[in-house]
Amino acid sequence: MKFIKTYRIIAVTGIALLMQSCFSAKTYERPDVQAENLYRTEVVAKDSTSMANISWEKMFTDPVLQKHINKGLQNNFDIRIAMQNITAANAYLKQAKTGYFPTLSGTGQWTHQEFAKNSQFGSLFSNLDQYELSGSLSWEADIWGKIRSNKRAAGASYLQTIAANQAVKTQVITNIAATYYQLLSLDAQLEVAQKTLDNRNESVETILALKEAGSVNEVGVKQTEAQKYSTELIIEDLKNNIVLMENYMSLLLGEAPTKVERTTLVEQELNPEIKLGYSASLLRNRPDVVAAEYGLVNAFELTNVARSNFYPSLTVTASGGLQSIDLKEWFSANSIFANVITGLTQPIFNGRKIRTQYEVSKTQQEQAYIQFEQTLVTAGKEVSDALANYTNETKKLTIREKQVDALVKAADYSDELLDYGLVNYLEVLTAKDNALNSELSLIDNKYQQYQAIINLYKALGGGWQ
Repeated sequence: MKFIKTYRIIAVTGIALLMQSCFSAKTYERPDVQAENLYRTEVVAKDSTSMANISWEKMFTDPVLQKHINKGLQNNFDIRIAMQNITAANAYLKQAKTGYFPTLSGTGQWTHQEFAKNSQFGSLFSNLDQYELSGSLSWEADIWGKIRSNKRAAGASYLQTIAANQAVKTQVITNIAATYYQLLSLDAQLEVAQKTLDNRNESVETILALKEAGSVNEVGVKQTEAQKYSTELIIEDLKNNIVLMENYMSLLLGEAPTKVERTTLVEQELNPEIKLGYSASLLRNRPDVVAAEYGLVNAFELTNVARSNFYPSLTVTASGGLQSIDLKEWFSANSIFANVITGLTQPIFNGRKIRTQYEVSKTQQEQAYIQFEQTLVTAGKEVSDALANYTNETKKLTIREKQVDALVKAADYSDELLDYGLVNYLEVLTAKDNALNSELSLIDNKYQQYQAIINLYKALGGGWQ
């Protein structure tokens, strides 16, 4: 008799294992997304070499900036949160991997019952004690690939969090670099403004002397003084902006607001060879694109799971242990009990829940595909924008340098002509204002060029490697 029972269990289990080959789940294949010609550029890529392949240490060679980036990678709050997301996703993945194994639980209990004398058993027992130590095992055969799809969905979700962490890492690196260069440009602008203030203090003294000589009137003096005050206001705004940028940099570094160590703008060399590579490389270089595709894989596998719910499920449930009303006889062979239940469950009517879940899963899969496609096209747009800005700022830089040279010389000449009474003070003030504004714009132009390079590096998928 026991042999027959064992044979039945083995037979059912064998059939279940055999049926596992009848998967209904589909296998994911990357959709045919447009990954070519995503860049708007006149330069045709001749090979796959891209700026994205350059490590950030070789991209940003300033040792002080490198120190800040390393600190940010360790302490930045967004990176730390992203790491916790990875840990949580890994826990779900471990759980999904155990779906192939049976669940096992153990129970130890004592039951005490007091019977009414008029009850069915009250005439026989006034009370009854029962002792039980048992275990319960349950296993579902993965006939239609539901467990496999669940595991793959969890795996895709885990890899998506890793890609998202890489995207955050890139964002932090480029934000720290951009903020650092902006601080350097503000320092350079402040230096220019302070030198200009020294010159304008001298101009006030000069205009006062000319007034004493009768060459200019009081209006000229007040206009010159107002110009000096205007420069002082520029200096105060620059000092305030420096403090604000230092506070922002401190936040990126994961610390309280403090003064930020830095070098100078003239010491910087950020002129890498501009190489875009093939636009299809964004599929592997851009962490956000990679994350979007893993989101699509996750939605695809969850659709498999929803589809499998239309089919019957095969479960095997077994329990057994020791049960006795006499504690002394608890471990006797006569106290052993066991039962096995094997069955197929086929959903017939459940208020359209399964079909609704499947239709929603299909919709979510289509949404994930659209988001994947949108992320890829957006990446191409960002590369095109950054390249256009870099080209524009580089061209402007050459013109701006000529403009600064011309306006500075014009301001110097106007001072000399004023001494000889060949120009009026308004022409002098205008020339000096134009010279100052052009020098400040030149520095900002240089920063914008650096910013465009950083944006291009980020847009191509550099930084996280």
